[in-house]
Amino acid sequence: MGFFLSNLLSNDIGIDLGTANTLVYVKGQSIVVNEPSIVALDRKTNKPLAIGAEAKEMMGRENPDIQVVRPLRDGVIADFDVTEEMLRFFIKKVQKNKLLMRPRIVICVPSGVTPVEMRAVRESAERAGAREVYLIKEPMAAAIGIGLPVEEPVGSMVIDIGGGTTEIAVIALAGIVASKSIKVAGDELDEAIVQFLKRNHNLMVGERSAEQIKCAIGSAGHFESEDQHLCKGLDLVSATPKTILVDSSEIREAMKEAIDAIIDSVRQTLEKTPPELAADILDRGIIMTGGGSLLRGLDRQLVEETSLPVIVADDPLTCVVRGTGKVLEDISAFQKILM
Repeated sequence: MGFFLSNLLSNDIGIDLGTANTLVYVKGQSIVVNEPSIVALDRKTNKPLAIGAEAKEMMGRENPDIQVVRPLRDGVIADFDVTEEMLRFFIKKVQKNKLLMRPRIVICVPSGVTPVEMRAVRESAERAGAREVYLIKEPMAAAIGIGLPVEEPVGSMVIDIGGGTTEIAVIALAGIVASKSIKVAGDELDEAIVQFLKRNHNLMVGERSAEQIKCAIGSAGHFESEDQHLCKGLDLVSATPKTILVDSSEIREAMKEAIDAIIDSVRQTLEKTPPELAADILDRGIIMTGGGSLLRGLDRQLVEETSLPVIVADDPLTCVVRGTGKVLEDISAFQKILM
């Protein structure tokens, strides 16, 4: 009876704690938070001034009294205290009813996470107000979110390209059979654009601008027509603001090394896949999730390089958190998958 009551009086939540964005799913509702994983701090007191979308607006525009930080880097916690503050803020945001018990929380972690990093995530969530914390590997959560038959004796391959990491996994019988987690993803592509513009055009642009350029004209592989985009930044020679026109072929060249690293990791994972499961993947294809899967032409490039069918999941940005939502519906059924 006590267990039933505690479930009735708590708002269990699933969290996709991403390098770029944090998404929160509330059991019985849906995704209620989708905000950037960014915190603006008061330099004097070290207290948060803004969290999420409001903090992102300040990024690159802060004055000497404000510091804008991203507490997660490469898919793991880089700043323990700030991550805790951010989690507490999002948990409070979804726990409207003060009478509710502390929630049970399912949090996603990269498949290459170390025991120390896992403990950091767990402790942050506990200190931010969780009653119980369950961890699930990101590609597994993505596969559940898409609706793949993860518990059946059939192979599924998922590529989840987030902000900090690219997670590649072959899943069968409720386990990850072969996987690779690399710290090359959306952030790395943005950084490649920043460095390219600095090197080739003497133009300094911020992270946000680089991301906008990537979304506007970024691509993998060649296209019939090339697009152009106006880039605004700081001229490194004259130290004055400057606007230049860049071509999509230049941006593609800037990102080539990072894209090649992702494709190479997919190949390496396929090499480690048992033949029976490889045959399943040939029939069923590779499923792409995460914001990075929306990069124009990346799916086509993967088809060319692997000779396998490649499908971009519906609403790829929310697959992982939707997976945590399905786990919350019946935690006991997913015990084998949870860490």
